Amino acid sequence: MRGLQLPLSQSQRIRLQRAFEKLHSLSSKANSDASVTVADTIPINYEDAFLKGHGTTDLNGELVATVCGVVERINKLVYVRPLRARYKPEVGDIVVGRVVEVAQKRWRLEINFSQDAVLMLSSMNMPDGIQRRRTALDELNMRSIFEENDVVCAEVRNFQNDGSLQLQARSQKYGKLEKGQLLIIDPYLVKKSKHHFHHLEQLGIDLILGRNGFIWVGEHVEARDSMVVDQANSSEQSTVLEEKNQAYTPLETRQNICRIANAIRVFSTLGFNVDADLIMETVELSSSLKINIHDMLGSEFHVLTAEREAERRSLMGKRKR
Repeated sequence: MRGLQLPLSQSQRIRLQRAFEKLHSLSSKANSDASVTVADTIPINYEDAFLKGHGTTDLNGELVATVCGVVERINKLVYVRPLRARYKPEVGDIVVGRVVEVAQKRWRLEINFSQDAVLMLSSMNMPDGIQRRRTALDELNMRSIFEENDVVCAEVRNFQNDGSLQLQARSQKYGKLEKGQLLIIDPYLVKKSKHHFHHLEQLGIDLILGRNGFIWVGEHVEARDSMVVDQANSSEQSTVLEEKNQAYTPLETRQNICRIANAIRVFSTLGFNVDADLIMETVELSSSLKINIHDMLGSEFHVLTAEREAERRSLMGKRKR
């Protein structure tokens, strides 16, 4: 609560303090050594062999943390995952980035990493959907696919020897993102899961939770078929797609995008993990209370969200018992 920049009244401050105290007590009961600060002792079993990882050191025979973060254990490896750090990619991560440069046979993307990521022309689906070798004409037409400041969704492919990152976008679910908002939050708020692409059917919205902290909220786009039939059908499909692209996004859809985006901003400000189900619950809460979209960023709604999250976690704890 110390880092919150919200104009709170006295009653709101007390309510928010109680909500955070309840959340802290619940998280402490769930896992006492989950969160550590600098110089905190990390409890381990010294009889079993273990490996010291990043963010840990041996001090007077005890394993202590050198950074603030969350203790992670992988087999014998014990390390501390720092909070509010830059994104550390892993192969297979779903990321959302912004094109910063169109170079020879590649695009460079900003993905909140220490270096710009590289998306090769050979590592993505061509607009015609045909699997073929890339030609000089394809290289000349690169700007017709992506240009500077375009928002792109891709997957982490591998790392190069110099530490640079390569992406791939060979699936139809990847590619250029349009008609929506790009939100940037701390990467640690987006947990790795099986599903990072969400279609919120009741709202007609696509939600992409990038592991790098870049989140896309936009109008739903139907997945295109990768099979190319004949020229007549493809020409008809292209004209339909052009008409759809030229059409304006309905007002209701734009309002839904803004409401979901503000819900994510509230979670980011409070430091809560971003999850599709929790986002929908927050959106439904704002709608049921008839809170204006702009008022969702006010102090009162932040307090209501924190109280609701504390109540939800308390109920989950009781069910587990």
